[in-house]
Amino acid sequence: MRFSRVALAGLAHVVPDEVVTSEEIEGRLAPLYGRLRLPPGRLELMSGIRERRFFPAGARPSDISIRSAGLAMKRAFEQTGVARGDIRALVHGSVCRDFLEPATACRVHHELGLPADCLAYDLSNACLGVLTGAAQIAALIELGQIKAGVVVGTELGRGLVDNTIARLNADETLTRESIKLSVASLTIGSASAAMVLCDRDLAPGSPAVTAATAHAATEHHRLCQSEGLAEVMQTDSERLMRAGVEAGAATFERFLTDTGWRREDVAKTVCHQVGSAHRKMMLERLGLSPERDYATVGWLGNTGSAALPSALSLAAEEGWWAPGQRVGLLGIGSGVNCLMMSLA
Repeated sequence: MRFSRVALAGLAHVVPDEVVTSEEIEGRLAPLYGRLRLPPGRLELMSGIRERRFFPAGARPSDISIRSAGLAMKRAFEQTGVARGDIRALVHGSVCRDFLEPATACRVHHELGLPADCLAYDLSNACLGVLTGAAQIAALIELGQIKAGVVVGTELGRGLVDNTIARLNADETLTRESIKLSVASLTIGSASAAMVLCDRDLAPGSPAVTAATAHAATEHHRLCQSEGLAEVMQTDSERLMRAGVEAGAATFERFLTDTGWRREDVAKTVCHQVGSAHRKMMLERLGLSPERDYATVGWLGNTGSAALPSALSLAAEEGWWAPGQRVGLLGIGSGVNCLMMSLA
């Protein structure tokens, strides 16, 4: 997909205050660690994640999404003049949602005071939900169907981490080998992110969204599966990492064709934030420099669909990238699905 009319008008993130270290999680896993004689420090060593953050217990995804989307819209208005009355699509793209029905987007739409003739719906695509929502809004803008839209997502990791700890401590049949399917669940954190996209005529000085490249390697769909939104997740982390890297490499070659870029043209990258080993392997496989990639996984953990856009927002806030630079958003999610987008 190529775009000539789409700009990124507003970008925002909300990061929780409560910090939970990998050391604390291992302390809560003392019964399991003692039973299997596991050395402390194993979780951070394997994942590269020293800590993650959680929103307050009882928080709903919509509570936080209202904040991050509202902030992105405020920034869009201040920077470009795009107002809430211009928004004609709201996509809520996280794995976590208030309930299965109605769409979480309904409450977010209501609380933000968006127009009645605005699309409002949830989108589910694992860790690619927010990025997929951005691609859908970009397509609507490119077609001239709408002038502006907002995509938002909030992931709440507390429930999955707590349930995983309880299950691992209670199951005395587990072995050093079988617990590997649950390690990824212990790396999950919480975050929220939102993006406002609009027609470039409304925001001529904003970063242009120029292309999106999708790739489906769905033969690997069994490698990461979740039952319920915060109950049980089983992940074959090693096989998923390798399958994701190979799918990412195939996607990136097409991405370069779609954008007309060469590798050396890519000034900055933001990858999906899974773990340090995944990041290192992915960048090496794609032939990209880690110095040009912005990482948050060490202190935020894996925040699902919010990981990449929140990292992009944090990087913008720090002045790490700026409009006019060529930025690659390299999304990879379980399924295995890939979606890469370009900013210029």
